[in-house]
Amino acid sequence: MKSAVVIMNLGTPTEPTKKAVRAFLKEFLSDRRVVEVPRVIWMVILYLIILTFRVPSVTKAYQNIWAGDESPLRKITRGQASKLQQLFNQHYANAETVPEAHYAMTYSGPSLADKVQELEQGGFEHILVLPLYPQFSATTTGSIYDQISQINQRRRNIPQIHVIKQYFDHPLYIAALASTIRQQWQATGRPDKLLMSFHSIPQSYSDAGDPYHQQCLATANLLAEALELQKEEWSISFQSRLGFSKWLSPYTSETLKAWGKEKIKHVDVVCPAFAADCLETLEEIEDENREYFMECGGEVFNLIPCLNENDQHIAMMAALADKYLPK
Repeated sequence: MKSAVVIMNLGTPTEPTKKAVRAFLKEFLSDRRVVEVPRVIWMVILYLIILTFRVPSVTKAYQNIWAGDESPLRKITRGQASKLQQLFNQHYANAETVPEAHYAMTYSGPSLADKVQELEQGGFEHILVLPLYPQFSATTTGSIYDQISQINQRRRNIPQIHVIKQYFDHPLYIAALASTIRQQWQATGRPDKLLMSFHSIPQSYSDAGDPYHQQCLATANLLAEALELQKEEWSISFQSRLGFSKWLSPYTSETLKAWGKEKIKHVDVVCPAFAADCLETLEEIEDENREYFMECGGEVFNLIPCLNENDQHIAMMAALADKYLPK
């Protein structure tokens, strides 16, 4: 049986231009999983405010982090798939059973629907989808389930697709994070505080049953335990909120401002919810939040890189996949 693993991330504009950024934001923020505001109200906000006034600033942010011909997120995700394929090639003795590693994006392509069609035409009978979201949320992994449902609705011969829902507490994931942090400390010394900054979601989503918040807390506690940190040595926060409603807190920006004012001099920030460095880490944390901390009195600020193409990260993906791939 031919099998394939498709790793997935959120997506990115195709280029750092206002036109491409607008198209990406339109697709992303039109997803009912992402925004649960009544449709008529949200469409007015989206078209008259966000797609009109926010596109220039978001475009500038993408231009600041763009790497050559593509965004860091797309480049890293493609590299992750390539390294995963290399690992599969090494570990499967029978060439006929070696899974193929691919990647797709929830928004802005390459789409999961196109990838599934390509794999079906290639004779693949088993497709494993690995969303690179360690903590499950309806706003991220939930959208992938929706896409698979739409794929199935358009077919009479439904493909065999399995989705790995989450891995927030997987030992290899925690170990890879801890190893990356220790490497940072070897290079720059231990900080006064380690901040674990997770992407936020509206508080109302969590109140309605989204498990994301609890899984973030679990990841943070497991990581602190692996690093043997005392309570006063670390904290958790949430970033990337949109609008004026209450989101998961404490907010990363407010936490860093407060730490600066409290004369905490050295802070390291790690972003465990992100599998690849992207706008939210390279611009929002590295630039914007660094500035908040420094302006309020901080002296040393280090963004610890995401797991990206780290060997331990790729090995974790392979281990997750191995559990579900046909033998």
